[in-house]
Amino acid sequence: MGILDRFSLAGKIALVTAGAGPQFGSSISEGLAEAGATVITASRSLERNREFAEKLRAQGYDAHGMQFDLGDADSTQRLHDDLISRFGRLDVLVNSALQREGHVGDLPHQTPEVWRKAGEGDLGGLFHICQLFIPDMVEQRGGSIINISSIYGVVSNDPTLYEGTDMIQPPTYNFVKAGMINFTRYLACYYGKQGVRANCLSPGGYFNNQPQPFLENYTKRVPIGRMLENDDIKGAAVFLASDASSYITGANLMVDGGWVCL
Repeated sequence: MGILDRFSLAGKIALVTAGAGPQFGSSISEGLAEAGATVITASRSLERNREFAEKLRAQGYDAHGMQFDLGDADSTQRLHDDLISRFGRLDVLVNSALQREGHVGDLPHQTPEVWRKAGEGDLGGLFHICQLFIPDMVEQRGGSIINISSIYGVVSNDPTLYEGTDMIQPPTYNFVKAGMINFTRYLACYYGKQGVRANCLSPGGYFNNQPQPFLENYTKRVPIGRMLENDDIKGAAVFLASDASSYITGANLMVDGGWVCL
């Protein structure tokens, strides 16, 4: 098998939670589809996922939209049961979903309820979806889990970036993203000998029409000199999903333009 063949995902079934979203999710879904995978996206909006899948199918890819809520255990169970019943297996699980309403306010203005929701929704939801799909991967002796963390799971946010704006970085975000990285290491160590790999992708700041002062501060600080764009994360996701990374597990791949080098 040639090296380019090892990047192929032909015949693989991939689930991307929040995979029809406007940021990382849709880019990752597109990348996996372009590499040959059958891609299923799932989030709370079934309509959005079906529309996105139709868009990918119009480009000649195999894509499907399903529905689930990261914070609802019954919903996650239904997603698992429906997906396995319909497709028979899962080879790639990309955990990109985030409970956005659980991340509001800075430390003085957050509440124990906000922290509870963040922990239950993001960390609890991540635990549950992995718990459900890992036995299927173990049974088939193969699978790749890719958890989408962040630079803020590795380093703290720089308050000077937000000067001149009303932007706030909630501390709950750092909390759940850091926990995701170490949970990934746990999965890698526990299931590696059973054929299941687990890795993280930690993206840097994603361009989303932020206020000009923030954009200037960010691009001045990051070594590559710009924010992350849609295509930047595709290759990293395909790499970790494919046989090209068959001897890599427990890693946290930074897709950050060199941010954590400083």
